[in-house]
Amino acid sequence: QVQLVESGGGLVQPGGSLRLSCAASGSILSTNFMAWYHQAPGKQRELVAAITSDDSTNYADSVKGRFTISRDNAKNTVYLQMNSLKPEDTAVYYCNANLRSVGAPWRHYWGQGTQVTVSS
Repeated sequence: QVQLVESGGGLVQPGGSLRLSCAASGSILSTNFMAWYHQAPGKQRELVAAITSDDSTNYADSVKGRFTISRDNAKNTVYLQMNSLKPEDTAVYYCNANLRSVGAPWRHYWGQGTQVTVSS
């Protein structure tokens, strides 16, 4: 059974940094698209950053130049380095991965979410 487990969230002051990690576990055969989304209270879940298997990346305009997504294919792990954090970055951050596991077709999986709060 595939699971995505996020870590690294917390409380940080404006201008600070956090690094989120998301590790996929289970009988994984191959991983394609991996991404981070966030959802603020009362708002829809939005794409923050995405990375493909060939390391092509895509970022929301609001985080370009501040956030960096990366992945370690050997560990089935995706990271989000967040710098120059702003109060408006406050949200629950979710990991998403499109992968294929033993006995299952390609499908998207979600992590449970990790809270990021930017406040003084």
